[in-house]
Amino acid sequence: MDNSFSISVVIPTFNRLIYLERAIKSVLNQTISVNEIIIVDDGSDDGTSEFIHSNYPNLKYIFQSNSGVSAARNTGIKAASSNWIAFLDSDDAWVTNKIQKQITELELNPEMNFCHSNEIWIRNGREIKQKNTHKKFGGFIFDKCLDKCRISPSTVICRKSLLIKLNGFDEDLAICEDYDLWLRITSDNPVIYIEKPLIIKYGGHQDQLSRNSEGIESYHIKSLEKLLKQDFHSEHRIAMENMLINKLKIYANGAKKRGRVNIYNKFIKRIDELSYQA
Repeated sequence: MDNSFSISVVIPTFNRLIYLERAIKSVLNQTISVNEIIIVDDGSDDGTSEFIHSNYPNLKYIFQSNSGVSAARNTGIKAASSNWIAFLDSDDAWVTNKIQKQITELELNPEMNFCHSNEIWIRNGREIKQKNTHKKFGGFIFDKCLDKCRISPSTVICRKSLLIKLNGFDEDLAICEDYDLWLRITSDNPVIYIEKPLIIKYGGHQDQLSRNSEGIESYHIKSLEKLLKQDFHSEHRIAMENMLINKLKIYANGAKKRGRVNIYNKFIKRIDELSYQA
């Protein structure tokens, strides 16, 4: 590995001590060592601080009041001393050659700023086959990232300067903060995709953010509405508007079925506005 290629791993955590050591060990067991591991504790009260200080005193540990996963990742990005950032959610784990595989691809493509990979899904102790709708891609993939989040944060390694330039994750989004950032990145940057699964993504536990009761689609809508106020290429704006209309229709129909007339009328009005603008 080129000496100029340094990697900081950012692991945000909140009351996940039961999973955290598995994540840390998966980084320490890499075939190529990273430069630093940053644990950003987002206000845990489950003994995380004591555990890290007792068992992993050489890791960079940052405690902050509970502010959400976006704020925790952003804290880690700012604190990182390396020029590349790798993310790892505290309930996931890397396969042993994850970093080595990604470094190889990035060194072969020095103009690239971002690399992600496939993943293995484990839910309630059993491997789950991914559906075709979750297929992942490389290259210029902005249009492919509009319908859903197709990049898992734990697979990502990204140039720090790009994350700083884009102000990191949106701290106003409780969920889908990754969907939002990947759209901002892929609007101007091609990405490397490695088909081989390089992480194990564990699911089924009660504290997963994807269980948020307000629903993922409402946060997709919130993100798209926000992004449409920003400066994007015209073809990207058209694609975002079309996707927003589709998601508004889905959400409006759901509200209608549940008798939520005010919400239904609100989204129908917004669909009409977007259709008129088009």
